[in-house]
Order: sequence, then structure tokens, then C-alpha cells
Amino acid sequence: MRAVRRLRALQRHLGSSEGRGMESTSSPLTTHVLDTASGLPAQGLCLCLSRLEDHGQQWMELKKSYTDSDGRCPGLLPPGPMKAGTYKLSFDTKGYWKKRGQESFYPYVEVVFTITDETLRFHVPLLLSPWSYTTYRGS
Repeated sequence: MRAVRRLRALQRHLGSSEGRGMESTSSPLTTHVLDTASGLPAQGLCLCLSRLEDHGQQWMELKKSYTDSDGRCPGLLPPGPMKAGTYKLSFDTKGYWKKRGQESFYPYVEVVFTITDETLRFHVPLLLSPWSYTTYRGS
């Protein structure tokens, strides 16, 4: 049993789909935040997922959560297909850096993206430092 737990921890660390729960019962949307200033996962970063609603062009908050010890936020959406549309991940970078006694040039980061194929899975990584950030569509 102990060896199984260690194997699962190693799989999570190495990014194995078995280790991080990417099977068909997991969220179709994932994110992973890395603190490039420290070279470590960004643990405890508050983020919010929203979807742009057609009526009135208003953002509807779907989930507010925090990154785990691996910089990931499991369960952003319930298992199954995503609804096609425009989504936004908002990251509270000011709060994250403030907890670490660090000033930040960017108080928040918003990543807006469009989903057209509801059958696919989407991964939105964020590489973060107090003075810069970058994101891309991951796999």
C-alpha cells in the first residue's frame, strides 16, 4: 500500500495522466501555475473561472478556488463536456505575491479563451513571476 501511494505521488509530480486524474471522470479544463521566480509550483494562488453569457455579455462566475501544493486546481468544472463559449481564468497574483512579502507589477492576470469543440480537454498553464507572466494552450 505504501508503494502504491509513493507511485501515485511520483506520477502526479511527473505529470502522468494516471497520477493527476485525467481519466474520463475528471474536469475537461485544467490549469497549472508555476512560480518561475522560485522554480516551484504556485501553491495557494486564488483563481476564479467565469464564462461569458450571451444575454447582456456578462461574466458568470463558475468556480472560485486555490491552487494545491502542486500548483494545480483540480475540479474546475464537473466531468463531462464543456459548454462551448468564451471563458476567463482570473488569477489573484497580487494576493499571492503579498503573502510572500513580494511586490508585483501585475495585480491580477486574466486569461480569456474560447471553446468551440466541447468534446476536447483544455489545459491552461500559467508561468508567473512578480514582473512577468506567460500562458499558452497546453495539452
